[in-house]
Amino acid sequence: MPTVFEICAGAGGQAIGLEAAGFDCVAAVELDHHACETLRLNRPEWNVVEEDVRKVDGTRYRGQVDLLAGGVPCPPFSIAGKQLGSDDERDLFPEALRLAAEMQPRAIMLENVPGFASEKFREYRRGLFARLKRLGYIADFRILNASSFGVPQLRPRCVVVALKADDLDYFRWPEANGLVASSVGEVLSDLIAAGGWRGVTKWMRRANGIAPTVVGGSKKHGGPDLGPTRARAQWAQLGVDGLGISDAAPDRDFPVDAMPKLTVRMVARIQGFPDSWQIAGRKTAAYRQVGNAFPPPVAEKVAEAIRRAFERVYEVPLDGEQIRIFGRKRAATS
Repeated sequence: MPTVFEICAGAGGQAIGLEAAGFDCVAAVELDHHACETLRLNRPEWNVVEEDVRKVDGTRYRGQVDLLAGGVPCPPFSIAGKQLGSDDERDLFPEALRLAAEMQPRAIMLENVPGFASEKFREYRRGLFARLKRLGYIADFRILNASSFGVPQLRPRCVVVALKADDLDYFRWPEANGLVASSVGEVLSDLIAAGGWRGVTKWMRRANGIAPTVVGGSKKHGGPDLGPTRARAQWAQLGVDGLGISDAAPDRDFPVDAMPKLTVRMVARIQGFPDSWQIAGRKTAAYRQVGNAFPPPVAEKVAEAIRRAFERVYEVPLDGEQIRIFGRKRAATS
């Protein structure tokens, strides 16, 4: 079984996907205490390292790691922030490169906001990829939209994958898996109805669309809500009050025509977390963990593509069927 060392693991969104793709967790590094408690609560057998990634010694894991993965902090590249890039103290791409040099994993997978792929950061990306090349990796990136993989929200994310040359021939970026993302109403109907609210049927008709990108926020800002003004307006179109997170589903006496607020569990389901995944901490801390996560179904598909590259497996269409070919690629013959 291939192994993974994850940095900035958060509440485990990416980790769930990596596990589903068949990767065994060597260590999960996370600074936030509540997120670490979430990881320990759900996977007590994992090696959860509650530490600043800058202090982690990668040489201890050399020869033990096939994949270095992580969702490095988004604020340095987010349009919601100042987009300071390398001038932002929260930029941890350099730390990921340091760990790659120390561990020499077979592949690297890093996730960030779409802003990282913008023209503004072209030179930053060029420098990052050049450094990866000097370490023996060839890097590429794609914007992957969560709704293309069955997740009921837009949530475009920029994913960077870097592989050794021998594996590169076998890597294919995952395509949309054909799953049509369910509407918010369909996904949350049972949770919204749990308190006996009489307006749930009418609400479901209004919530007949996918969600905008869930915004997790940061400790520098106030309590939890579903995003800035524009995002809250989009939530309102779906019949959801985005100004805050509720402790429970609306009860029987909640006005039929009113807009309910979502609970942390509801947001977790919209993010693609399984209902069995427990979130540690009080409401604000729990919501931030969920809101900042990489949707597990997307992480799973990228990790599966990396694992296929490791196994020297790739798929090509032949007479309308998918066949699996092992070994080096062969030129097509007539």
